[in-house]
Amino acid sequence: MAESALHFRRPRRWAVRILIGVLVLGLLLGAAWTWFTLNWAYSEGERAGILQKFSRRGWLCKTYEGELALYIVGGVAPEIWHFSTRDEQLAKQLTANVGRQMRVHYSEHRGVPTNCFGETPYFADGFTLVEGELR
Repeated sequence: MAESALHFRRPRRWAVRILIGVLVLGLLLGAAWTWFTLNWAYSEGERAGILQKFSRRGWLCKTYEGELALYIVGGVAPEIWHFSTRDEQLAKQLTANVGRQMRVHYSEHRGVPTNCFGETPYFADGFTLVEGELR
């Protein structure tokens, strides 16, 4: 009788297989969603202004983040547009041009599940320096 009190039921093999299958399926779906949101652009465009800040930041996932001051008319506070970039070469070029007027080309990626790719949905992929006054 003491022997039967110590006897534990083993989990059924099919239940363990189903649990592992559900976990693997969840990981695959999460990876597929991340790939899709990073490779499919919701929109693309350009914004013009003065690059007033560009930095690399984050606790675990370091990302490149920038702020473009969009001036509408003189004497009015600018609208600040935040963007990210994943391109190391572009980040070096943007860092060298802080304080200059430019047009930034970007693509918008909505639904990215983590901040490890960028803190904003706007990812810059290039820029052009603007000569003279912005209009």
